[in-house]
Amino acid sequence: MSWPVLVFDIESIPDIAGLRALRDAPADASDAQVYEAWVQERKAEGKSDFMPLHLQRILVISAVFRNAEGLRIHSFVDKDDTSEGKVIQTFFNTLEKHTPQLVSWNGGGFDLPVLHYRGLKHGVVADRYWDMGEDDREFKWNNYISRYHMRHLDLMDLLAMYQPKNNAPLDAMAKLCGFPGKLGMDGSQVYPQYLDGKLDDIRRYCETDVMNTYLVYCRFQKMRGGLLEKEYEQEIAMVKETLGNLAPTEPHWDEYLKAWG
Repeated sequence: MSWPVLVFDIESIPDIAGLRALRDAPADASDAQVYEAWVQERKAEGKSDFMPLHLQRILVISAVFRNAEGLRIHSFVDKDDTSEGKVIQTFFNTLEKHTPQLVSWNGGGFDLPVLHYRGLKHGVVADRYWDMGEDDREFKWNNYISRYHMRHLDLMDLLAMYQPKNNAPLDAMAKLCGFPGKLGMDGSQVYPQYLDGKLDDIRRYCETDVMNTYLVYCRFQKMRGGLLEKEYEQEIAMVKETLGNLAPTEPHWDEYLKAWG
């Protein structure tokens, strides 16, 4: 398994300001009224109330970063409701600096398109990420954008052989592999949690999700020969040690380790 590796996940909420602008909503309508009117309209049309990707406002980007120095878990968080662009730019700056192997679960279907649309909105610069061989010839044959290239590995897409009907949920695969999976929250609860002011809980949820992705990635590397059995066991032990060191100040890792057993 080559380093550096960056496994990422995002959490997002409806962009009510964007929805308000696109619908030309009355100025005296509250955010809740604007959102509810849209939801009811969708229901009347027999459509899902899942917000389109370009109207998904990014709250948190969590990442597991693995290199020769060890493993780090970090989150970029929009703490003041005005820093979405900065959060996205910081994420792409990390790619610019390290050119890591990028890993996700359904990143091609959700996370990256959302980052594209929201990055475009905020004027984000991401030269290295978008390079398809114009600046670095190696990127012509292996870049972050092309679906069948491996510089971005969407594990869900690859394991399903690029057939959406074959997709499996991360939570299920993590648990089948013996990892903790989701703990106490799922994606449908993110917006209500945000409205309740529980941004830290959302950040913790995102971090456990990205850790599940990293662990499934390690199992995948073992399956494809990127990690030998002994190397895989050492990696798992190192992850547990890292989380154990974080647990005294970040209780979600204590809960995660207890669920792992």
